[in-house]
Amino acid sequence: MRSNQSAAMVGIDLGTANTRAVSSRTGIVFDQPSVCCFQGYDAVPRFITAGDEASNYEGRVARPLKIVHPLKNGVLSDMTAARDYLRFVRRSLGGRRRFGRIKPFIGIPADATQAEQRALKTAAIDAGFGTPRLIPEPYLAALGLGLDLEQPSARMIVECGAGTTEIAVIALGGFCLLNSVRGGGNALNKALSERLHSRHQFQIGAMEAEKLKLQLSEIYAGQLTDTSVSVKGLDIVTGLPRVRTIPVASLHSVWTKHIMQIVEGIRAQLHEAPPEIAQDILENGITLTGGGSLVAQLAEEISQHTQVRTFVAEHPKDCVALGLRRLLSGEVRAPEFH
Repeated sequence: MRSNQSAAMVGIDLGTANTRAVSSRTGIVFDQPSVCCFQGYDAVPRFITAGDEASNYEGRVARPLKIVHPLKNGVLSDMTAARDYLRFVRRSLGGRRRFGRIKPFIGIPADATQAEQRALKTAAIDAGFGTPRLIPEPYLAALGLGLDLEQPSARMIVECGAGTTEIAVIALGGFCLLNSVRGGGNALNKALSERLHSRHQFQIGAMEAEKLKLQLSEIYAGQLTDTSVSVKGLDIVTGLPRVRTIPVASLHSVWTKHIMQIVEGIRAQLHEAPPEIAQDILENGITLTGGGSLVAQLAEEISQHTQVRTFVAEHPKDCVALGLRRLLSGEVRAPEFH
């Protein structure tokens, strides 16, 4: 274990929406959106900025500038952006002097294909890191919960990310069952935008869609469905910017559909579980991690439709990062996945 620890001084939770880097000594040392800004991207791309600054540009740039997201549905969708974003992360951590050729731990979706894994390794190496060690995110999330995953008692972890929702059952240090629902929290943002476009002839940007999702989550958590929300965007009929008041009731079916996709994914896993694993899950419950787990009504609907106790982790957004820190500190052994 000592050799692994010395070789990997940093862990990276490379997410569709946000990326976090973790040090074994100081915890989270980088936390910014997973987005880049390029000039002349379609000809000879020139990296301009990334992270927080690039996020502020989103929806506001014109040619020759272009906003690019390195990941989609949890996996790399653009190699150029992924390389330059990881290079941006490395420089933010202290550059070549501190993190020049170290081999980081990087979280990946548990169902990432061999091609997707090779692409991520290539992007990390091209960014100036050494060959990374790839660890499935549900496993990291479970470590972040403080669980002893070497025990025979099975645990169901649902890692709810922006790009994908991963449903994993872990026992004896490996996956007993695994399923994923590609889309995650970003899919809900897109669905809300499409509903406003089709039913209300109103167009909103990505940041406003995220804001709307958070507003609705607060409203649904308080069971205040007989109310409205204000959104800023473009009136398609007049072509003019407007603030529109939208009844919450007209968006509830979109919310419910998103939740039920996750519920059905969990039910499918439970149907596949052998009796012994099903018994463990019934005893231990279902744990939700990731930022998407904070969506109002999700835990309640899962519990209702599965009849299994379901709860959200205490710090759901931090679980993968905390798992990385446990690996880096040598507190737990790095698993072998193939």
